[in-house]
Amino acid sequence: MDTLSPQQRHDCMSNIHSTSTKPEIRLRKELWRKGFRYRKNDKRLPGSPDIVLPKYRTVVFIHGCFWHGHKGCKKYVIPKSNTDFWVKKVERNQERDQEVWRQLEAKGWSVVIVWECELEKKRFEETIDWVEKEIRENGRLHEQRRQERKLQREQRLMERREQRARQEALLSEIRNGEDLHRQTVHK
Repeated sequence: MDTLSPQQRHDCMSNIHSTSTKPEIRLRKELWRKGFRYRKNDKRLPGSPDIVLPKYRTVVFIHGCFWHGHKGCKKYVIPKSNTDFWVKKVERNQERDQEVWRQLEAKGWSVVIVWECELEKKRFEETIDWVEKEIRENGRLHEQRRQERKLQREQRLMERREQRARQEALLSEIRNGEDLHRQTVHK
């Protein structure tokens, strides 16, 4: 049974916000300190990611352990009252998360998920190091793919130029042959 009255529960739940949570702010400040520049909650992208790093083609979601069902975490405990509702709520959140990740990856974005519990003091430095490593690796891969696409475009352009040059040479030969034929006929 719930230890809070319905009004107390309502007040408690209404104070939970979806953007600029303490874990988000903590992570953002540390990324900024390390020189990363980002956008917050970019609505142009599926799921309005918490942190968007365009240079690295990476988005970061900071998930609350309860709201997103962090299995094995002490913060993910299904309430004793209204259990069916909460189980379904968390399942819908997880399904939506996976759909958003698929959409972002289909658009060429790398997705990094950071759990709320990973930003606690005892794990903060380790988590920051991991997130930084992921962002930098994603940026390296993005730049590598960009360079490969640029090289492919340049190769296609060279092939088209060579093809045009061959066509022009062939047309020139045909014209020269026609001129020779005309000169021979008119003599």
